[in-house]
Amino acid sequence: MKKKYKKYSEGWSFVETLIVMAIVLILTAAVGFSAIKQIEKARVVTAKSQIETFSLALDSYYMDVGAYPTSEQGLEALFTKPVSLSNNNWDGPYITKAVPKDPWGNDYQYIIPGENGLPYGISSLGKDGMEGGEGKDADIRSWE
Repeated sequence: MKKKYKKYSEGWSFVETLIVMAIVLILTAAVGFSAIKQIEKARVVTAKSQIETFSLALDSYYMDVGAYPTSEQGLEALFTKPVSLSNNNWDGPYITKAVPKDPWGNDYQYIIPGENGLPYGISSLGKDGMEGGEGKDADIRSWE
C-alpha cells in the first residue's frame, strides 16, 4: 500500500517560529525590567535590615562594655575587640561576620554621638555614595 504525502508537511513554518521567538523575547524583556526595579527595592530593604542589626549589636556592646564604640573604633568593634579597649567586659563578637559594605559597595557611616540626641547614628549613603539625594540615591539612616 502506498502512503499519500501531503503537499505541505506538518509543523511550524520558519515565519511562525520567528513570531513565537519575538513574543518570547518581548515577554522576557518585560519581566527583566520589572526585576531590575525589584532589585533596587531589595537593596534598600537590605541596608535597612543591616542597620537594624548593627543597632541591636551596638546596644549589646553597650550593655557589656558600658559605652558605645568610639568613632575611631567604628562598627568593626562589633566583630573584633578593639586594641584600645581597656575594659575586659567585651563579650563579642556581637555580629556573626565582619562588617559588610552596604548593598552598593560603600562603607556604612557610624557617628557618635548621633543625630537628634541619640547616642549613635548609622547610615548608608545610598546608590550614589554621596550624602543627600532623592529616590534611589537617598541616604538610609538609623535615626529616620
